[in-house]
Amino acid sequence: MLNLKEIEDGIKLEVKVQPRSSKNQIIGEYEGALKIKLTAAPVEGEANQALIKFLADLLSIPKRNVVLVKGESSRNKTVIVKGINKEELLKKIGQC
Repeated sequence: MLNLKEIEDGIKLEVKVQPRSSKNQIIGEYEGALKIKLTAAPVEGEANQALIKFLADLLSIPKRNVVLVKGESSRNKTVIVKGINKEELLKKIGQC
């Protein structure tokens, strides 16, 4: 089960990123985190930017509503997604 926490203006979500993949895609749940494969390399914040863009596009929200709050240089990250509730998020990522 995904480790999601509803906060005042959105959702706090744990993500595990696998960089240098053949395509951007959600793999599923891994130890409570949403596992996402990204084509970007983990250099100079490229993977972080790719993660923000991928989630924003997937959830149909502006990139400014996806904020990386922890794990900038780690595969394990914490992201805050603003302007969306838990049910919408789970539906859009195919986890419900």
